Formats: sequence, C-alpha cells, structure tokens
Amino acid sequence: MRQGLGVLGVAIRAEKSIFAAAVLSSALYGLMTVAAAWALGWATDHVVLPAFENGRITTGALAVGALLILGVSLLKALGVAGRRYFAGVMQYRMQARSRRDVTRQYLRLPLAWHHRHPTGQLLSNAGADVEAAWAPLAPLPMAVGVVVMLVTAAVAMVITDPILALVGFLVFPAIAVLNLVYQRRLNPLATRAQQLRAEVSEIAHESFDGALVVKTLGREDEETARFLAKADELRDANIAVGRVRGLFDPVLEALPTLGVLAVLLIGAMRLESGAIGSGVLVQVAYLFTLLAFPIRALGWVLAELPRAVVGYQRIRAVLDATGSMEHGAAELAGTAPAGLEVRGLGYAYGGGDGDADFPVLHDVSLEVAPGRTVALVGPTGSGKSTLAQTFVRLVDPVRGTVLLDGTDLREVTRGGVSDAVALVPQQTFLFDDTVRGNVTLGRPVGDEDVWAALRLAQAEGFVSALPSGLDTQVGERGTSLSGGQRQRIALARALVRRPRLLVLDDATSSVDPQVEARILYGLRDAAQASTVVVIAYRMATIALADEVVYLEHGRVVDQGGHAELLARCEGYRNLVTAYERQEAEREALDAEQEEEVSA
Repeated sequence: MRQGLGVLGVAIRAEKSIFAAAVLSSALYGLMTVAAAWALGWATDHVVLPAFENGRITTGALAVGALLILGVSLLKALGVAGRRYFAGVMQYRMQARSRRDVTRQYLRLPLAWHHRHPTGQLLSNAGADVEAAWAPLAPLPMAVGVVVMLVTAAVAMVITDPILALVGFLVFPAIAVLNLVYQRRLNPLATRAQQLRAEVSEIAHESFDGALVVKTLGREDEETARFLAKADELRDANIAVGRVRGLFDPVLEALPTLGVLAVLLIGAMRLESGAIGSGVLVQVAYLFTLLAFPIRALGWVLAELPRAVVGYQRIRAVLDATGSMEHGAAELAGTAPAGLEVRGLGYAYGGGDGDADFPVLHDVSLEVAPGRTVALVGPTGSGKSTLAQTFVRLVDPVRGTVLLDGTDLREVTRGGVSDAVALVPQQTFLFDDTVRGNVTLGRPVGDEDVWAALRLAQAEGFVSALPSGLDTQVGERGTSLSGGQRQRIALARALVRRPRLLVLDDATSSVDPQVEARILYGLRDAAQASTVVVIAYRMATIALADEVVYLEHGRVVDQGGHAELLARCEGYRNLVTAYERQEAEREALDAEQEEEVSA
C-alpha cells in the first residue's frame, strides 16, 4: 500500500493542476450525490407523504421538488464529465512522459547495458509496464473525489440519526481487513504476471527477428510450441490474478449491501417505535446505499495498485540504471583524417572489470596514422568487432584508453565522437524508408552529397536503376534489396557524414571482390579522405591495406605489412591462406579420383 501510494504521489506531483481539476470535478459529483439523498428525503416529506395523506399535492411543492432533483442531477453530470476528462488527460500524459523517459534512457545507456537486457524486455518496459504503472490514474480522481462524498454522507448520517449511522459504520473494519488480505495475496501474483508479459514479448521478438532462420530450417512448430508454453504460463498467471480479483470484487460489493440491510432492519424497528420518521429512514438508507459506490471506487484503485507498483518498479529499474556514458568538454576539431591510438585496452562482457564474466580483449595497443588504411585480422572470437566498437565509443574499455588525435574519447563532448567517426557494422540494418532517408537519417544533406556518397560506395548504378531512384522505398530491413546492395547503402550512410575515421566491420562481405576493391580504392582517393580501419577476411581485401594488425584470443599478436606477416606469423598465414589451401586440397583430391577412375 505504501509503495502504491508512492507511485500515485509521483503522478500527482507531476500533474498537479490536472489532478486538482479532476478531483474538484469528482468532489462536485460526490457532493451532488449526497445532495440527491437530501433532495429525495425532502421530496418524501413534502411531496410523497402529503400526497398519500391528503390525496393531493400543491403545484409549488411539486415544482420545487422537481427543480431540486433536476438541478442536483445536472451538477452531478457536470462533475462526472469533468472527472472523466481530466482523469484521462492525466493518465495519458503520464504514460507518454514515462515512454519518453524510458526511450531516452535506452539511448543514453551504453551498448554494454543493452547486451545484458533482451529486446523483448525493453519493449515490455516501454509498453506493458508503463500502462500498468499508471492504470490506477483513471479511477484515482474519482476515488479521491468520492472520499468527499463518503465523508459528507457519513456526517449527514450521523446528524440525521446517530444510531443508524453507527450500525452502518460497522462495515468499514471488515472492508479494511478484506483489503489487507487482498493486497498480500495479489501482489506476488501480479509481479509474476508482469514478468511473464516481458518473457512472452522476448520470445515473440526473437521469432520475428529470426523469421528467416525459422522458415529456412523448418522450425515453425518448435517456435510455436516455445511461444505457446510461455503464453500458457502467462495465461495461468493472469487467471490466478483474475481469480483473486474475482473473489475480492463481489465480497467488497456485498459488504455495503449487508450494511444497508442492517440499517433497514434497525431503522424499521425505530420507525415502528416512533423514534424516527419515514423521511429520515429513506434518507439514511439512501445515504448508505451511496457508500457502496465510493467503496467500489476505492476498490478499483486498490485493485490496480499491485500491478502499478510492479510496473513502476520495472520502469524505475531502467531509469535508475547505471552505466550511462559520461562526456567531457573536448572537441574533435578539424576535417582531415584522424589518427587513432589504443593503449593497453581491456574489455569484458557482463561486468565492470577485467576479471568479469566474459573477458574478450587483453592489453591491446596499436596505432593508426592519419589517412592510412589498416586491416584488423583474426580468427572468429578474437575480439575484432568488440575492438571496433571501442573505436566509435559504443562501449568503453574497462582498462586502457582509445585516443583520436591524442584526445581520449571519454573526454569528448556529447555527440563529438559520432560527428568524427563512423562505423559500418557486420549486420546491415535499413529502415522501412526511401533510399534517401536511409542514407541521410534525417540530416540536412543535399541530393548531390547523397549521390556522391552512393558513388563512392559503388551504389550509384543500382540506385539509379530503381523505380523511383532515391525515393524508392526499400521495405522493412531493406528486404527489396540484395545483401550486397544493403551493405553499400549502409556504407553510403556512413560516407555522407564525411567521417575522419571510418571503421568497416566486415561491411563488404556480401559484395563481390572487384566491387570491394573499387570501394577501398575510392575511399583512399576520395576528395574527403578518411582514416580507414577495416575488419576483413579476404586476402584481396587485406592486401589493399597499408598495414595489418593480427589478433588472437583478444591480444595483438603481430602488426606490419601483409607480406611481412605472411612470412613471419604462422597463425596469420594459416588464416588468410585457408581458402586457397582448401581449394588446392579439393583440386588435388579431384585429380586423385580422376586418376583412380582412369586406371
């Protein structure tokens, strides 16, 4: 309860004026509801009973009674409209604010944090958790407003007849005990259901993201079974929550009804003894029937509080997450190719020190002179892609430094690194947008610069042949383009920014060797040249580099020219000549088989 009220307090402080307007409207509704009981009592004594006793009523009394009831009803309707409108505005504003805050935090948090949190969970945080956190805001102003009605009705009952009021008030301790039991039963069930929503979202996202793998390997039934198993768990958890709520709601509604019966029973006895009149009994009974509604309204808020607490805690876990990158005040001035230096760099996934869960880089040191092209080469798992991410500060090393033109990247102002450095990753991603939109990503870049970047990326030809040229929609993830075309669009996206350091993480693997060679030669001869670091496997690509850095097991084993490393580094030689050796062995085996057949 304390945590739930704390969540509601956050919303009230954020939307003071809207909440105040909603509560005032609800208070008007509550006051007019109680006033309706007084109007009903007045009509009973001055209109209904005289009509039975005398067989007639005066026009004036009938008009006053009718106007009284009509006026109260109109004010009551005005209160209902204002309450619902302002409550909705408050709820949707808080949801929008939370989604913006969560999304901004996602963008602030480093890639290392995202490595530890699945995408489905992040989607659930920004969707289901936000909705759950602020679900009580819809009934909250009504619940607060009807407290006015509750207090007013209670005071009116005491003034009208203290004995009947005391009989009715016996129901409140029972309601308090019922709510305590309910909160303790529901909270763990709601927590489990909210966690399962995230897990179902994770599986669905994986299945959609890996649709090609699922379809090509015929894993539809297995993926369906995996999703159904988790969906069934969520169903059972929601049923458990619904079962508790289904038991709570009718009992909560039954208690005021029992109170009404008790009031009528005692009131009838007092009426028979002459202690009270008929109008008093009608007024008190009606007032107590009104108490059932505010109790239900409070129950709606209380019923949503456990889910709200869970949803808010999951949102706060994101907003309070540490690891966001700090920035300095240094500027990376200039437009010439930048020099890159790495000193004693170490990195590990899953932790904050060198002895963390998955250490991948160990004491890496290297230097790339401005304007040079350097190839990073190494077997799978040697840490090349992770090292490339440190060059563009997607992640910070746990030890050592990365310097651009002698400036530690951690000292650069926010946005300074992305203005000077561009990374084209292994996994090419295109948005469901036009070619132009995918190249510019919203930057104010003219079509001439876009075509120049496409020309340098060897993409001008196929883009010109597209139905609408730069305005052609490429489809979700660029599905209308081939793998090589997507890679060249992604390369143009980086080149249009004229980076001083360009990092290519196997970014031309789907491009044929002749086109790849033209791209690398073009980068070297471009009017706005860049320092280029390329992660490569092909011999032809590596041979184009001015220098090669060879990594094994997260360490720099050797560094030098391609020919030098071929001569002196066995691991490098075995890696880059693997394809040639495999082809030679296959040709030799084919020759032996032909000789055996001819013999």
